[in-house]
Amino acid sequence: MHLFRYSDPNGAVHLGQWHADGGRERLEGDLWGELRPSGQAAEVATLLAPLEPRAILCIGVNYRRHALEFGSPIPQRPVLFLKSPGTVQHPGAPIELPTALPSAQVDYEGELAVVIGRACRNVSRGEALACVLGYTCANDVSARDWQKRPELGGGQWCRGKSFDTFAPLGPVLATAASIPDPNALSLRTWLNGELVQDANTDDMIFDVPDLISFLSGSTTLLPGTVILTGTPSGVGMAADPPRWLRPGDAVAIEIEGIGRLENPVVAEEAAAVSPWSP
Repeated sequence: MHLFRYSDPNGAVHLGQWHADGGRERLEGDLWGELRPSGQAAEVATLLAPLEPRAILCIGVNYRRHALEFGSPIPQRPVLFLKSPGTVQHPGAPIELPTALPSAQVDYEGELAVVIGRACRNVSRGEALACVLGYTCANDVSARDWQKRPELGGGQWCRGKSFDTFAPLGPVLATAASIPDPNALSLRTWLNGELVQDANTDDMIFDVPDLISFLSGSTTLLPGTVILTGTPSGVGMAADPPRWLRPGDAVAIEIEGIGRLENPVVAEEAAAVSPWSP
């Protein structure tokens, strides 16, 4: 089942089901309880990110070929960092390049996102997928200069990952039952129509059950927690020369069994330069 969230022409927010024939039906209920068909067509004015996350947990260096393109060692445990829930952006809405705290090195990262459906803690690998509500496409947009440059604070991972609009999600939430093996999905990213990432989630160093087991260790994962599972090779920082996002660009991420997430790129509206800018 493919679920989606949308606002209608009156601005009210609803959930819907995207049927295989292309029809879109409004649903009653909520993601964390019972969802029921309404029998009415969804009047979609704006397609929204499929949920408002409680938390966004992100994994770095989790594809073998991505580690190789940077000469990074294979990690022994998942590498965790965080993005603010306020980074979420909707399908079709713009990624904004920051200007108040400016970055000249903003990168795309196509990723599979896992949505936790029930509170879980100390989950075994065998129990992990039973905690999943579903999966969606994500773009872990990253300001590499803030993330990497020591003169900006010694490696500001969360700062470089948490600017507004830096976590596009969508277009749908594919329920767990519709994705029997999340580590057997093709994942592709296009920049301005050029294929830049072409991989399969079977290249993950730590697969989805591993990640849920690790992240839930001595830690409660709440319903609505989103896990970004890492990006494959082909990011802009690894290109020669690097390919940073610029106003007018467009990024599209497509994952097998889920759909295609597309976002244009713009500059943040003119803002006073922050005293913390470099």
